[in-house]
Amino acid sequence: MKKISILSAAVFGLMMSAPVAFADDITFAVVGPMTGQLATIGDQFKQGAQAAADAINAAGGVDGRQIKLSIQDDQCDPKQAVSVANRIVADGVKFIDGHACSGSSIPASAVYAEAGALMMSPASSNPVLTDAAAKAGWPTIMRLYTRDDAQGAFIGPWIAKKFAGKNVVILHDKSAYGQGVADAVRATMNTGGLKEVYYDGINAGEKDYSALVTKLKDLKADVVYFGGYHPEAGLILRQSAEQNLKYQLIMPDSIASPEFWQVAGPAGEGTMFVFPSDPQAKPEAKAAVEKIKAGGFVPEGFTLFSYAVIQAFAEGVKRAGSDDPAKVAEALKNGTPISTVVGNVTFDEKGDLKNASYDINQWHDGKYAPIAQ
Repeated sequence: MKKISILSAAVFGLMMSAPVAFADDITFAVVGPMTGQLATIGDQFKQGAQAAADAINAAGGVDGRQIKLSIQDDQCDPKQAVSVANRIVADGVKFIDGHACSGSSIPASAVYAEAGALMMSPASSNPVLTDAAAKAGWPTIMRLYTRDDAQGAFIGPWIAKKFAGKNVVILHDKSAYGQGVADAVRATMNTGGLKEVYYDGINAGEKDYSALVTKLKDLKADVVYFGGYHPEAGLILRQSAEQNLKYQLIMPDSIASPEFWQVAGPAGEGTMFVFPSDPQAKPEAKAAVEKIKAGGFVPEGFTLFSYAVIQAFAEGVKRAGSDDPAKVAEALKNGTPISTVVGNVTFDEKGDLKNASYDINQWHDGKYAPIAQ
């Protein structure tokens, strides 16, 4: 009997200790296209989030709790995104660094809102994400990135002034992201006094855009603004070059990736794109950038924004004194700046970033850098 009692006590002790060990961790999900054509964006998410988690954990964690990451793949597919979101909330994860594509973030946000989880996208720019959440009274849907209408307000007037009198074509890939940003640019460019000669959507994923290239030739296009991603942009440029057609391509933030040049090759020379003011150049990012580069990864594109989301979650939990997502969201929106690798950030009541700033970048010989405006 004595042996049984001792054994029972030991088992009971193990059972009691297991939940305590688990409770010492705090899990953040990282969701993006980890596979597929846009996997470079997913890799940026993963690298940034992991670097942030490592740095925070090394400094003692979040109020003593270690950050654990759950990496999830939505392939930038809306249906897959909803499935992944349901799995995340079923697993009891309360904080989501993601998604990437607006077409995935928007439907997934409803799942998180219903579960009371806090979602913060480091890349989705379609205004509907936070506008719809605010209208529905969902306080836990946020983004640590800029909005299409803000990007449009920046680049549209610039195009109108810079290319006055030129033949400007506006294209998009029919996605929530691509069409959203193209429409925002079109509206502000038109207000600035320049009307496009052609506006249309293309079918993403095609391999032959020769008919489009012929159309651009017939239109004598001087400038093409394309709301879309690097696989299509690169192909269109290459096939244009094959027909000896040259124009100024201007893109949104989606081509801040070396894969654009891998697809476009020399035809990508001179391509311009808008991106939030270079986070890698900020003094707050210096240590993180050096650490990430030392690991063999260049923190381009959305890497540091994903890093900043993890920092925001950690700061929000500390401020709230709780890991209740609603309390954390409220603490993040209280107006006090949050120190991150992309600088000090503040959020408005909708959960959007305040005071975003942009660069116009240009590709040259396989690399890109900001240009004078």
